[in-house]
Amino acid sequence: MHVPTFIENKRDGREHSEEEIDAFIQGYTSSLIPDYQAAAWAMAVFFRGMTSGETRALTRAMMNSGHVLSHPAGSPPKVDKHSTGGIGDKVSLILAPLLACDGLWVPMISGRGLGITGGTLDKLESIPGFRVALGEEETAQQLAKIGVAMIGQTQDLCPADRKLYALRDVTATVPSIPLIVASIMSKKLAESLDRLVLDVKFGSGAFMKTRSDAQALAEGLESVGREMGVQTTHLLTPMDEPLGQSVGNALEVAECVGVLQGRGPTDLIDLSLDLAAQVANSSRDVLAARLRDGTAWKKFVQMVEAQGGDSTKLEILAEHHGAPITYDFPAPRSGTLAWLDAGAIGRATVFLGGGRAKASDAVDYSVGFSRLRKVGDVVEQGSPLFRIHARAQNSLDRVIEILSDAIEIAPNLPSV
Repeated sequence: MHVPTFIENKRDGREHSEEEIDAFIQGYTSSLIPDYQAAAWAMAVFFRGMTSGETRALTRAMMNSGHVLSHPAGSPPKVDKHSTGGIGDKVSLILAPLLACDGLWVPMISGRGLGITGGTLDKLESIPGFRVALGEEETAQQLAKIGVAMIGQTQDLCPADRKLYALRDVTATVPSIPLIVASIMSKKLAESLDRLVLDVKFGSGAFMKTRSDAQALAEGLESVGREMGVQTTHLLTPMDEPLGQSVGNALEVAECVGVLQGRGPTDLIDLSLDLAAQVANSSRDVLAARLRDGTAWKKFVQMVEAQGGDSTKLEILAEHHGAPITYDFPAPRSGTLAWLDAGAIGRATVFLGGGRAKASDAVDYSVGFSRLRKVGDVVEQGSPLFRIHARAQNSLDRVIEILSDAIEIAPNLPSV
């Protein structure tokens, strides 16, 4: 193909053919097309957009740039969930084992945290010994045995996405809905799914800040999934305050252990059940019962042990990784908690070391937040709004400064 003409066509708003997109992705993945030309094309897409047909063709080309999982004939339905990312979003650790209790296979391929949103793989790796790097044969054997595997993206899966995302990250072209859709769906569809539910978040702690932007992204994702033969649904969920009561890798896993044992924050339980019900065989009530009676917990322990994790540490994980410094952040006044900025909590977690500013950063499993109060809670002056877990005093002091402007407490109205 003549790459300058390909770029020029998109620059001028013309539509690519499926054959042109295939040739471009093959050329870029094999390094025949250099980064500077791919960057020019990505910027053209950023400004000109893509039609639904172009987006579907791009998704398929990226999916087929590497290996696509295969499953035995007659095996149970393959299901998964994707979240666009949020603060304290730990639903995958609950949903995957819960769905595996429903006679389904859950080949969940997840990612690491980058920026203010955490990553499922980092949370899982806070469990001593847990391996996320399973080969396809080992993954297939585990699915056949227990119905669930939570793993990382292999080198053979969607190499075009890995390469193109890295380029978008340094060329200010990440916030393009067609490119986001192709990136997300190429990886999920490479799992060869039958059903997929999308958790598309909006608000201060989400990539999409407004509901309308989240709706546009959700429609793009769902359209591609359905057009490629996967039963795809979505939920729009707010992310103006953290999900649950903990943020930080080991702290979030500890919270999930509680939910899987029949207790935990209502908002986290409700969202996990709402999403699971979209792809499950059973009703929401039956799924809820499996959380309450420990059925899902037993499946989670099976998965941890199958992937090399030390299940004896699960119920003491927060203590196992205990941060050397904890600080209870006091309410500055009495009243009703009206706002707790999820974005600020996410930035503070990165500053503490619990997230990544760049992909090469290490992650501290012990740091973060616990005992987060929820919007609508009545608080007394001086009572804790949350507990900060820190590695060093200087990072704690800086986080306290960051969060001073991230809280709003409304005065309680006098009773009539």
